Formats: sequence, C-alpha cells, structure tokens
Amino acid sequence: MNGTVSGLVLAAGKASRLGAPKQLLPWRGTTMLEWVVRQAENSPLDEVLVIVGHESAAVRDKVSFDRARFVEAPEFHQGCSASIRAGLGAISPDAEATVLILGDQPGIEPSAVAAVIEGWRHVQAAVVRVSYRGQPGHPVLLSKKVFPDVSQLRGDKGVWRLIEAHPEWVHDIQMDLPSPADINRLEDYLAADSAD
Repeated sequence: MNGTVSGLVLAAGKASRLGAPKQLLPWRGTTMLEWVVRQAENSPLDEVLVIVGHESAAVRDKVSFDRARFVEAPEFHQGCSASIRAGLGAISPDAEATVLILGDQPGIEPSAVAAVIEGWRHVQAAVVRVSYRGQPGHPVLLSKKVFPDVSQLRGDKGVWRLIEAHPEWVHDIQMDLPSPADINRLEDYLAADSAD
C-alpha cells in the first residue's frame, strides 16, 4: 500500500497544568513545538499539519516551519478529539492514513514515525502504533477506514478508548527505546530538558 500519509501534530491544548503555552517553551535552540514539527518534517510523511487552538496567534507568530501548515481547531477546549477532527477535515483528500504526533512529546523521533508508516504499508492494519519496550505510545497511525469512527469521538482520550475497544484493529511496532516523556508540568519539562 503506497497511499498518501498525513501527519497531525496536536498542539491546541491549554497547558493548564503548566500555566504557560508549552508549545513555546525553549527546546534545543528553538521552541518545543517547532522541534516536534521538524521531527515530523524529517520523516516520510507526505504532509504535516499542525493543529493549534489555545494561544494560536502567539504560536503562529513564534513558530516557523519548512513544509508544515497550521490548522485551527476552534473547538479545542472540548479536548484532543476536537483537534483530531479539525485535522482530519484539513488533510489531503488523497490521504489513506494519518499519523498522530503529540506536540508536547519532543522525544518522538522521525524513525518512530517512519516505523508506523512502514508497518502500515506491510500489514495494512487499521491502527499502527509504536510500543516502547512493551509500552504502547505515540506516534499512532490511523488508516482511512477508521476516520469515520474517529470523527465521532469526543473528549481527551477518545482515540485510546476506541483502540482499547478494538484490539483486533491494532498492530504494534516494537521499538527498544524508552517512551518519550509527556511535558505536562514544569517538573516534566525540567526533567526532560536535563535528561536530553
């Protein structure tokens, strides 16, 4: 299967636990979001969409991309599912799959994105995700066949609940790497920054 694969970098949240737009935290000489998007741009994705919502004007002003483009999620306050819906509504009509990438996981590598794309091309599963030493995580690839189901989801953990309800859909790609840290609180940021 050689269809177009789109990437959605999810970066619309309010960062309420951190108290500041975490997309704009300094990271490796740039911002956290720009770093994550660079990883996506350096992967085999055919297009990269960056889903923004909270503080979107500030994010647009301070984050620049090579080939990615911004997409507004006007209902971002309704949770991550709203960001995914906005992204699905904006991807290429030729897209046969999309890869979900968290904008607050700067440890995600282009190789992990490549792995789920390659896995999907070989096994044609509805969902392909990375498993870090047995721990499921991101990125997660969703094939076009589940887009209608995903578009009906609401809230923050809708995709994970859908996947848990349909284990027969899932193909895991095993990677011998630690799980990338989620940056939700200041302590997470300081720990990840000092570890990397």
